[in-house]
Amino acid sequence: MRYDSVLDTIGDTPLVRIDPAVHGLRNIDLYAKLELANPFGSLKDRAAWNMARPGLASAVEQGGRIVELSSGNTAKALAVIAGMHGIGFTSVTNRMKIPEIKELLLLLGAEIEELPGRSECLDPSDSEDPLTLFHRRLSEPGNPALHTDQYFNTRNAEAHESGTGPEIVADLDGRVPDWFVAGVGTAGSSSGVARSFRERDPKVRVLGLVAGKSDFVPGIRNIDEVQEVGLFDPANYDLIDTVSSDDAIDGMLVLNRRCGILAGPTGGAAYFGAVRHLREVDAGLTHRATAVFIVCDRVESYLSYVRGRRPELLGRRPADNSLGSLSEADLDTATVIGVDEAQEWLLHERPLVVDLRGPYAYAALHIEGAINIVDELFEELLRGGLPFSKKQPVLLACPVGEKSVRYAALLSRMGHPDVRSLSGGIVAWRDAGAPLVRE
Repeated sequence: MRYDSVLDTIGDTPLVRIDPAVHGLRNIDLYAKLELANPFGSLKDRAAWNMARPGLASAVEQGGRIVELSSGNTAKALAVIAGMHGIGFTSVTNRMKIPEIKELLLLLGAEIEELPGRSECLDPSDSEDPLTLFHRRLSEPGNPALHTDQYFNTRNAEAHESGTGPEIVADLDGRVPDWFVAGVGTAGSSSGVARSFRERDPKVRVLGLVAGKSDFVPGIRNIDEVQEVGLFDPANYDLIDTVSSDDAIDGMLVLNRRCGILAGPTGGAAYFGAVRHLREVDAGLTHRATAVFIVCDRVESYLSYVRGRRPELLGRRPADNSLGSLSEADLDTATVIGVDEAQEWLLHERPLVVDLRGPYAYAALHIEGAINIVDELFEELLRGGLPFSKKQPVLLACPVGEKSVRYAALLSRMGHPDVRSLSGGIVAWRDAGAPLVRE
């Protein structure tokens, strides 16, 4: 099979049946759409090429560059496409959470701009969010950059409506599956495939998966980010369910070890969420049914993600002083205080304030006198023991109070007598009108 360009190999990915002995469903045939087989390794190859293609000739002629708000697979695909056409690529994000992706982007010649955004997912309704402001600048008429705009560009979803969906139907001998399961990120793939299916059979059921509150599964929103912006429309889904990072890794291991599918945690989350939901459906079926989920990308880019959450899988002993070692009982011991109480405490007891956000967010606005230790570095620090004197009271703050409460529980378990978490985090502090300073 011969092609003139690697771009011609995007799409036409395999649809693979999962052995019923693995998933245990008696009346449902479960299939995996292997988007990891795309040339740059993920389902984002389709959208990246479809979004970039119309403006590439002009960008090349003007010596421009492609710019996208992405910290993952879309950025990777666009970096390759830009390089193939002799122009630059800039990835804009609030923080690159997966080291392997960041290093690969740098290897591909990308520039990375990390801005102090308040969430992983762009929220245009937040007029003060730096990512939102940057997005607006990119969208202004006359901007020289080729802004592919994955959160709003309809060509993102169209790549899957005209490609991924029809491919699945063709491989199922012209039948639409009874169930379709996908993670919800930009919502391009899930909504595009859902529309394609519903045009053929409105009875198809669509399950969208998001990460749990304060959790992180690469490539999908968490439950706090499920807002109706950009391509995301809740009407495209019959149900939106949550999966945890542990669920994602468990599902990934099944696909890796039992099915020979080297899926990453996003595909693992889709498998886990699909089987968990379909088990309830399966019990009441009196006929054969079909379900399809998407395997977004490959496992190799997420070894650090696995190492941080399940080190024993990579032959390492779990650290005693780590977030992963916390139990529900530990979390119940954490002391959480509101903004008013925190201000009083700061005034009279002068606790050390530790801001766990990224350096850009900290530099933009922080509580006066706070020190900045990024959460991942803070966890590494704690593995060596208590970093503060027990005589020093400590107030921990993160964006919305989800991460800081876990660290407060961990420090309490380690023996610190007075550590507290700021309820609602810096966002609650700001919304209450409490003072913030710039670096």
